[in-house]
Amino acid sequence: MAVLILVLLLALILGGAGFAIHILWWVAGVVAVLWLLGFVFRSFGSAGSGGSRGRRYRW
Repeated sequence: MAVLILVLLLALILGGAGFAIHILWWVAGVVAVLWLLGFVFRSFGSAGSGGSRGRRYRW
């Protein structure tokens, strides 16, 4: 009986971890796309501002 409970508990933990890891992959993909878009829009935005291209912040 204890072995059955341990197996079910292990399956529950691994199933929950698998779902969480799957969701984290989607979140990581969205963050990577937003990060790349930030590079694209920064290069377009700094073309007419007269500042240096490598500078990210005003201070």
